[in-house]
Amino acid sequence: MPKEEELLIPQDLYLKSGIHIGTKFRTKYMASFIYKTRPDGLSVLNLQKINERISLAANLLGQYEPEDVLIVCRRENGWKSVKAFARATGCKVFAGRYPPGILTNPNLDTFMEVKVIVVTDSWPDRNAINDALAIGIPVIALCDTNNQSNNIDLVVPCNNKGKKSLGIFFYLLAREYLRQKGKLKKGEDPKFSLEEFTEE
Repeated sequence: MPKEEELLIPQDLYLKSGIHIGTKFRTKYMASFIYKTRPDGLSVLNLQKINERISLAANLLGQYEPEDVLIVCRRENGWKSVKAFARATGCKVFAGRYPPGILTNPNLDTFMEVKVIVVTDSWPDRNAINDALAIGIPVIALCDTNNQSNNIDLVVPCNNKGKKSLGIFFYLLAREYLRQKGKLKKGEDPKFSLEEFTEE
């Protein structure tokens, strides 16, 4: 088990959110992130690797200004947390069905220019990934044990379906992003709370 002080939040908060509980299906792409398989067949993700990848994602996003970052989330379970992320950081967010072309077709009303995207699930959000590939910008994707990770620059292993799991992920990403940007000192608490990101 990882040492508490290396984690972005106390381990029990991670565990309570279920961020490490995967699915019964596992792809070869995600095998290296899986810690064990439970007796009920669910794969359990390695918490240390989840924690490391959240930090890596924040470091990568920290190289971009908020207006250059787009978070895409087709799955309704993540809408509250991605909108809270947008409020906290000023980054762009697209919650709902993402039609192809938003990043590639300047004639669309919804057209936007960004330099990096984060998708909450590489399968329902694949239109956004394809757009990003077409214009050559990096893709960070939250991947559960059943996801494919091709065409993704940074995989963040986690339960990308649960409201609590997505809430804790986007809370930490927002906090660490603000630290990267120098808007929050290390050890300083953000003005927003975890509750704003999670559904009860």
